[in-house]
Amino acid sequence: MQISFYHLTRTSLEKTLPKLLEKILQKDGRAVILTVSGKVSALNDSLWTFRPDGFLPHGTKNDGGDPEDYPLWLTDTLENPNNSQYLVVDGDADFPFTADFSHVFYLFDSQQGDQLEKARTLWRTLKKEATHALTYWKQDLQGAWVKEITGE
Repeated sequence: MQISFYHLTRTSLEKTLPKLLEKILQKDGRAVILTVSGKVSALNDSLWTFRPDGFLPHGTKNDGGDPEDYPLWLTDTLENPNNSQYLVVDGDADFPFTADFSHVFYLFDSQQGDQLEKARTLWRTLKKEATHALTYWKQDLQGAWVKEITGE
């Protein structure tokens, strides 16, 4: 499994997430977005309003309908009801060590609580296991993503 760490230093999760999800959809991908229960609604709202001319087809358990109909699924529990190959993990959520996805994106913000320390601990743990391909991306001063570390 590929695990990509994204260190948010210039933009918030709410601003970064839609751009990442657009790239996933451009590849005809499907994604589960894992966050904590208190943020599902806020992220849901941000995906509806991130751009006046944009639409990201997403849903939550509160939306009803069949999760298979949603290429993007927001949740606070580890699940894969829409058969996604991608998992996007908010730095506030617990990292799912048993996730069955081809690629996991771990987005953390060093300005939010203990997310930076959690990310460092997680990196060291995964690096020690040596069973995943790891990459670390950080925003530069202009907000562009730069790959800083690769660990396999």
